Amino acid sequence: MPLRSEPTARQLRLAVELRRLRDAAGLSAREAAKLLGVSPPHISQIESGLTGVSEHRLRRLASNYSCSDHELIEALVAMATDRTRGWWEEYRQLLPTPFLDLAELEHHATFLREVQFLFVPGPLQTEDYARAVFSYRVPEPPVGELELRVRHRMQRKAALDGSPYEAIIHEAALRMMVSDRAAARAQLACLLDLSGAEHVTVRVIPFALEGFAGAASTMTYAGGAVPKLDTVVREGPHGTAFIDCEAQLGAFRTLFHRLEAASLDPEHSRDFIHKLAKEL
Repeated sequence: MPLRSEPTARQLRLAVELRRLRDAAGLSAREAAKLLGVSPPHISQIESGLTGVSEHRLRRLASNYSCSDHELIEALVAMATDRTRGWWEEYRQLLPTPFLDLAELEHHATFLREVQFLFVPGPLQTEDYARAVFSYRVPEPPVGELELRVRHRMQRKAALDGSPYEAIIHEAALRMMVSDRAAARAQLACLLDLSGAEHVTVRVIPFALEGFAGAASTMTYAGGAVPKLDTVVREGPHGTAFIDCEAQLGAFRTLFHRLEAASLDPEHSRDFIHKLAKEL
């Protein structure tokens, strides 16, 4: 089997978890290879995501590592044997890899939580809003790529069709008109419409909230099959970071619940968005 040239974030996460299990067992890659009956480079390739691992070998590795977390093992087996080719695959080699990795993460998430302060969350954006956001990029993407990015973002709405989705949005993001007044009005109407779904929750943090210093808390928190496989995505000026360290995940869980407690409840948030829309 040829080695992968560019493992996906999901493939890399499986690789990282297998390396963590080996480290917890106190085994070197050479010792793990000997127990499995393969060469040390093969273990390195598995742990770097350059090659896959069969269910049989994964279970043998878990046994060799004395892992007794059966839910985690089953979740890793599901990741190793998953052959899903989702809608995002049509954009491979057309858009930057993080676009595909984020869509794949959302597809497999058991729940999604988003915190945004400057923009409406991607899955909740209208086409005009998304086009305005991408158009402001410097240098501006070519027309063809711009439309690909917009179409990809619209297809990310598929994440709203299944697992619970909760978004916390600051008033700043709701008031900022990234396009014209008509587009801003349409975006708020879209938020009201989507938030009416049973499994979609939208909360607002108003400017008037006192003692709030959490404006640097933007995140996408994706629930894994087990909490150890949760992932936080943070976008910065130099790229997209996928965070999976257990200690950091715990900190982001706490931070999200703190923001949730500070925000308006869903009913009052809908009233707040409706009031902003009327002002336009």
